Amino acid sequence: MSPSRHIRFCTSADGTRIAVSCEGSGPVLLRAAHWLTHVVYDHESPVWRPWIRGLSRDHCYVRYDQRGCGLSDRFVREISFKVWMEDLEAVAATLPDRPFALLGMSQGGALAISYALRHPGRVSHLILYGAYGQGAAVRARTEEERLEAETLVNLVRVGWARDNPAFRQVFTNTFIPGGTAEQHDWWNELERRTATPDTVVRTLEEVQRIDVLDAAAGLRVPTLVLHSRGDQRVPFEEGCRLAARIPGARFVALESRNHVLLGDEPAWQVFQDELARFLAPADAAARTARDARLTLAEAEVLRLVATGVDNRAIARQLGKSEKTVRNQITAILDKLGVHSRAEAIVRALSG
Repeated sequence: MSPSRHIRFCTSADGTRIAVSCEGSGPVLLRAAHWLTHVVYDHESPVWRPWIRGLSRDHCYVRYDQRGCGLSDRFVREISFKVWMEDLEAVAATLPDRPFALLGMSQGGALAISYALRHPGRVSHLILYGAYGQGAAVRARTEEERLEAETLVNLVRVGWARDNPAFRQVFTNTFIPGGTAEQHDWWNELERRTATPDTVVRTLEEVQRIDVLDAAAGLRVPTLVLHSRGDQRVPFEEGCRLAARIPGARFVALESRNHVLLGDEPAWQVFQDELARFLAPADAAARTARDARLTLAEAEVLRLVATGVDNRAIARQLGKSEKTVRNQITAILDKLGVHSRAEAIVRALSG
């Protein structure tokens, strides 16, 4: 991918135009869409700017605006989890033909989980931050919890478009309660600028109906789950539930009250360190695969070999026969110019 920043557009299955931004160079890190983004305006943001800089430092960081938001088509006929998935698939289809790391934040976590289940060969690593397996309406167990979910939707209907930001400030306080006055003012303006009240209502109603918790148990991809202990938007317990459901997932608790980590808080550095540690072997293997001109299938096998997985487990995870895996490893050794599995692992991890 080009090291320069650029914006392009792709078309989803129903013809909706989706705005895509690419920053940096290196292995691809794709962020599944969530609401309240703008691929251009976010560069001016005292909240999102550290994320863009941090995640594009060692990767080609790809992000896109959800339909109805930012530079993507603003007035769309359908807003649903189904078409959100189609939008993610359309963006992923524009990427190089090799596995990539997939980041799901907040509602984007459910999309990332569903994509990894549907396209296991495309996702090398899954990162879930501030995510949840069930939306507020699904996980509500009391009348008070159900009323709270309904009230948030009605609050948007009444006050989202008003010049007085008091209504939007309620949402801002749940996203970045630890933010400065400048960060709060910017987030209030982002809420107004990125989407119409009708789009926000339809989006909020849909995210409250999300339910991928049981399906997440079928994931077979390395997964890192991170969640702020004091998250005011998505309860910490939801991150714990999600991590517990995903086989082999690593869970990291972050000491923060913010749903979106701020660039000057200690938890942001912890997040970056954990992400770098998690992706390092995959990034090195991806560079090795690219330099050796491995095929997509061979690159995926090399990634698993580099993590110490045996042939039987590789065959099971990728849905192949052990004979096919053996043949692919033989081809990999030949292209790498090495004579053993151990030498291939050293090459892969050295990048």
